[in-house]
Amino acid sequence: MRAGSGIFARTAVLIGLLLAAAPAQAQTTYDIHVILALTGGGAFLGKQEQQALQLEEPVINRAGGVHGKPVRFVYHDDQSSPQLAVQLTQEVLATKPQILLGSSLVATCNAMAPLVASGPVTYCFSAGIHPPAGSFMFTSSVSTQDQAEAMLRFFREKGWTRFVTVTSTDATGQDADKGFATLLAKPDFKDMHLLEQVHFDIKDVSVAAQIERLKAVGAQAWIGWSTGSPIATVWRGAVQAGLDLPSGTTGGNMTYAQMRQFQAFLPKQLYFPSAQYPLYGSADFHADPGVAAKQKDMFQAYEAAGGKPDEGSVLSWDPAITLVAVLNKLPATASAVQIRDYMQTLTGQPGVSGLYDYAKTPQRGLSIENCVISRWNGQTERWDAVAMAK
Repeated sequence: MRAGSGIFARTAVLIGLLLAAAPAQAQTTYDIHVILALTGGGAFLGKQEQQALQLEEPVINRAGGVHGKPVRFVYHDDQSSPQLAVQLTQEVLATKPQILLGSSLVATCNAMAPLVASGPVTYCFSAGIHPPAGSFMFTSSVSTQDQAEAMLRFFREKGWTRFVTVTSTDATGQDADKGFATLLAKPDFKDMHLLEQVHFDIKDVSVAAQIERLKAVGAQAWIGWSTGSPIATVWRGAVQAGLDLPSGTTGGNMTYAQMRQFQAFLPKQLYFPSAQYPLYGSADFHADPGVAAKQKDMFQAYEAAGGKPDEGSVLSWDPAITLVAVLNKLPATASAVQIRDYMQTLTGQPGVSGLYDYAKTPQRGLSIENCVISRWNGQTERWDAVAMAK
């Protein structure tokens, strides 16, 4: 009995020591929760966003992490579902985080927004949401509205004033329709003519009827605005129908995985609006020196890992490193209000996407002035910058 009692006693002591050590262990890292579309329709972006954070984590930690604690990104897969994004957000909020990153898509970020109306500071990775100024929700890259404006300006410079659009009926397509309608109502675009506007469901396997309508109106160019597999349906349908016109699409499609997968039916002249990262390595266009330095850091990190960054990479890279910098500028106990208020004062902050000015462009930091138009080059597998927003 005494021997058995000794075993139980030693076990009890060991358990006690482990329990006592648990809180200390929990404090050894600074955990940043990240909600991403790692599966489902948005995975083409979510996986790239995760890869960027995985490469960025050691970069952040070599610089000291957050208040001396190494950063650890904790990933949650919302499966591209707004309902699951809400559930995961509620679970993360129960841990009382100072900041939250994600998610990847318009619909999931919009679903999360009401839950973070009082904090924490949340940085969505979609360019297609438009948080109100002063809110706790921030968002990545140049807005889709600015992207659309940059695309129309580029079309006009090329003399393509008669154009058509095909957009999905989901949140991404609805945002595009609203953006184009707003732009075309402005006097600046009185010479641009939207001849036909057709729609499709993201579950559709064919858009043949819509493409035939577009072909019949005598357009000079066309815009397909959706992301992921749905835009592949549009591109395939256009090629099969012989719609051989210059084409534009959202920068959300600037991923290598998509370009390689859809190479056989990509439009021959395919243009993308985005933030400034395609300027890296360009012989014709150059970024601000501070921005160029940040781009070099990111591209070299990818090269060391045997890869190349794309839109998904950029959407998560700047938000993470910016929020870490803000946390280190503030006390370790900074509240959501303090973090948000500090973010609103940031100006001239270089990132891979451009010079951020959150005072000028609240919740985003980037404007149309940071927008670049690129053309996909299938031979070199890169986006070649062809114009900067004017």
